[in-house]
Amino acid sequence: NVDLPGIFPQCTRKRFPRVSSDALNGSFRIGCFMERSRPLTRGGEMAESAVAAGVLAAVTAVEDVVDTEIQRLENLDEEGLGRLREERLQQLKRETKQREEWKTQGHGVYSEIAEEKEFFEVCKKSEKVVCHFFRESTFRCKIVDKHLSLLATRHLETRFVKLSVERAPFLCERLKIRMLPTIGLVVDGKTKDFIKGFDELGGRDDFSTDLLEWRLGCGGAIDYSGNLLEPPLPASKKQLSVHSKQTIRDSALDSSDSDD
Repeated sequence: NVDLPGIFPQCTRKRFPRVSSDALNGSFRIGCFMERSRPLTRGGEMAESAVAAGVLAAVTAVEDVVDTEIQRLENLDEEGLGRLREERLQQLKRETKQREEWKTQGHGVYSEIAEEKEFFEVCKKSEKVVCHFFRESTFRCKIVDKHLSLLATRHLETRFVKLSVERAPFLCERLKIRMLPTIGLVVDGKTKDFIKGFDELGGRDDFSTDLLEWRLGCGGAIDYSGNLLEPPLPASKKQLSVHSKQTIRDSALDSSDSDD
């Protein structure tokens, strides 16, 4: 065992138990026997053996990667461990410094800017900017305010601001803003994308903050950690999906009992 002091946890070289191909093949055959009433054909057995071999190869490959990394850590001497610890500390210092710089620039809060000139200054200072073009009398703009206020605290890497269209006629004309609310996504000083109205958010007023967060991630305006290929489901749909699966499962069990 090698103790990695400070930041790194204790690492032990413990290999996962190898799974034999015979055992894995047997597991597949048992599973298939339970699901099907008729015996396997020779072609079916060969196909399942191929699948089992593929799974075994994948497991072995993962084990090898883990073993290699553990071996590398075990081979580090005191000097190497000290160097790793120092590199990690420097990384933490850089991240802390970056967060402080962002806060100094106004990141972490959702704020209103007064005029067009300030918009250009904000986009020049911050790498990523989300700007809500709003009108005080537009009800749906207040809905956007609520969501962006929450997202500003989640994504310190992005500056979240709002600008009244009545104070920015030139900018609105230049960006061709015709619908309110409109959210502009600016990356590296360039307007990359727009979210116009709520059509891309389900076409309804009660869309979730998570859905807007996903959409901002698709536009590259935030560092999104989820799956950009699939929007997050509303809680009601998740519950419906779970209920549907349970209903199908119960129906299958009832059918099986009646067959007996």
